[in-house]
Amino acid sequence: MAEEFRKFYPQVRINVGISGTGGGFKRFVVGETQISDASRPIKDVEKEQAQKNNIEWLELPVAYDGLSVMVNPRNTWVTAMTTAELKKIWEPGSTVKLWNQIRPEWPDRPINLYGPGTDSGTFDYFTEAINGKEDASRPDYTASEDDNVLVQGIAGDPNALGYLGYAYYVENKDKLKLVAVDGGAGPILPSAETIRNGTYIPLSRPIFIYVNKTALARPEVKEFVRFYMSEGPELVTEVGYIPLPAQAYNENIARIQ
Repeated sequence: MAEEFRKFYPQVRINVGISGTGGGFKRFVVGETQISDASRPIKDVEKEQAQKNNIEWLELPVAYDGLSVMVNPRNTWVTAMTTAELKKIWEPGSTVKLWNQIRPEWPDRPINLYGPGTDSGTFDYFTEAINGKEDASRPDYTASEDDNVLVQGIAGDPNALGYLGYAYYVENKDKLKLVAVDGGAGPILPSAETIRNGTYIPLSRPIFIYVNKTALARPEVKEFVRFYMSEGPELVTEVGYIPLPAQAYNENIARIQ
């Protein structure tokens, strides 16, 4: 969004920082940043921090995403997994270390796990959806707040199993293999259609930006957020997310006005 905005307003400088959702909120609630990207809604403790610091904000949904379970393309045995199997692997205290501990017909090979770090909204969402409790996860996996690091890890390890946003799969289809997830209605692969219509359960979710209300008084901030919503349907598709209905973007524009 920043890159496209600069084509129209080259004089506006936009600093784009990288962190997990939690790390982003830590800066946003003390007034260090004007806009915070988030792959989960703001938590009560973060709201309290914002209130203490007199930070008022708007929550604006910007796209749908589907958390995607992935393996290396050289993995020939896994095409689908149930949410119960994913929980057995990822829950705190899990002793699963081999593929054949999940299904006996799978090979006696190690499972090497990759996933977002604990500061990530993706971590929060996955642990709640799969393990039943936010932040509840086994700790012995390769973790990173940078999803591109996870892509490289899974792409280079034939025994890998990991999870990250669907957009990263779209950008790296030749390096990753999707695993269909069975949430009780049979195995469903994430796609633009299944994420949009809600059949990819329980790992579909909205993603947001949070905007500091005081910062909206600055014309360049307001125009950037307006641009974000007016160009949203096209640009979120370009990077692998799934656009919201047009009405949602129009409502967001009305709110910032």
